[in-house]
Amino acid sequence: MAASPTNPYAQAGVDTAAGDLAVELMKASVRATHGPEVLGGVGGFAGMFDASALLGYTRPLLASSTDGVGTKVAIAQAIDKHDTIGQDLVGMVVDDIVVVGAKPLFMTDYIACGKVVPERIADIVRGIAEACSATGTALVGGETAEHPGLLGPRDYDVAGAATGVVEADAVLGADRVQDGDAVIALASSGLHSNGYSLVRHIVANAGIGYGDNAADLGTTWGEALLEPTRLYTTPLLKLIEELPAGAIHSLSHVTGGGIAANLARVLPQGSWSEVDRSTWSPSPVFRVLADIAGTPITDTEGTWNLGIGFLAVVAAEQKDAAIAAIEAQGIPAWQVATVHTGARPAGEFEEGAKGVDGGAVRLVGAYANGTK
Repeated sequence: MAASPTNPYAQAGVDTAAGDLAVELMKASVRATHGPEVLGGVGGFAGMFDASALLGYTRPLLASSTDGVGTKVAIAQAIDKHDTIGQDLVGMVVDDIVVVGAKPLFMTDYIACGKVVPERIADIVRGIAEACSATGTALVGGETAEHPGLLGPRDYDVAGAATGVVEADAVLGADRVQDGDAVIALASSGLHSNGYSLVRHIVANAGIGYGDNAADLGTTWGEALLEPTRLYTTPLLKLIEELPAGAIHSLSHVTGGGIAANLARVLPQGSWSEVDRSTWSPSPVFRVLADIAGTPITDTEGTWNLGIGFLAVVAAEQKDAAIAAIEAQGIPAWQVATVHTGARPAGEFEEGAKGVDGGAVRLVGAYANGTK
């Protein structure tokens, strides 16, 4: 009897059938993000988006962003929980677009893994799709690549890219910022997706397992550290729409580099601002990790967001209205600083962050509970 034909690709460790099943499992989630602007459905070589919607703009500018989730995926892999990583990805990618005042249009994703486990891939993509829906973004395409021998069977990484649009005369940025502007903080949901190499280092050195109970956090370590990134796009677009035209001057997404570095990027050269630590108390997860590491929480200010996920620089006379509008959407908000253009106080400031010759920022005082 003749031997059954073999698939050399499968012998090399690539399971195309599993990849096809993963696509079938994710189809419904992806389609739920599609409006009439999306053409071609799921599975094409290229996603298509009807750009005739841009004809209503006088001078439409396309805004794009690309990012990943970083080493937070290692925790998802460790506890075999993959349904929140997708929201982290959308938060890192789409929320960068709203910084310039742009409305997101569409997004694509890329997942590289050592072995395609259809249910795992479907969980990841479902999280991406649900977050895309929450931000008004169409998920128009993506790719799942199996890399046996390069990645372990449980290993994967995710990345994405998104495109949005903004009217040219509505672009937010440092050029709009004025002396006396208020800097409003929008609370984070936790660590978001930055500084996880430090997090994992602290946890490993303390001999903590991700399945261990974190008594101070009310759950296991793994669950606490996988708290998904808060999504800001929809609330911020609504804020821009509700306040008088020109009230919002610039926005900053507090990601890698921390509060000072990211605020400095959206302030004009020659300006400065002092962020008052006494206006808030860092979330418990930051305090617990710093305590375990035996380091002052201020030493982590260049790594973690410490409870502030976004910053809005607004006209001084609109600060109360801005705070009220943000809090009406369920996000705690408060003023943390004022922008100045006069003589700068002596001392060290963060400036020139991320290659941007912007303003100068430093954190001052003690946190609300007296932690320095």
